[in-house]
Amino acid sequence: MADQPRRPRTLNDARSEAEAAFKRATTKAADAVPKTVAVPGVREQVTLRIDQDVLQYFQEGGPGWQDRINAALRKAAGK
Repeated sequence: MADQPRRPRTLNDARSEAEAAFKRATTKAADAVPKTVAVPGVREQVTLRIDQDVLQYFQEGGPGWQDRINAALRKAAGK
């Protein structure tokens, strides 16, 4: 193939190359996948280490102590 002369460019070749270069330069990259948003009221099980005295404080109120901890954390988070 080194012996074959290169074919001269035609107007269509130049236009096609220019359009392809323009498309590459102006094509918007795909947006990142959006983060999942926490749905209100849906709970997730986690392991959390808290001081024993803090746990006792919330448990002294009887059933619902986990809800009370959640409410305290929500208030601390400014929600």
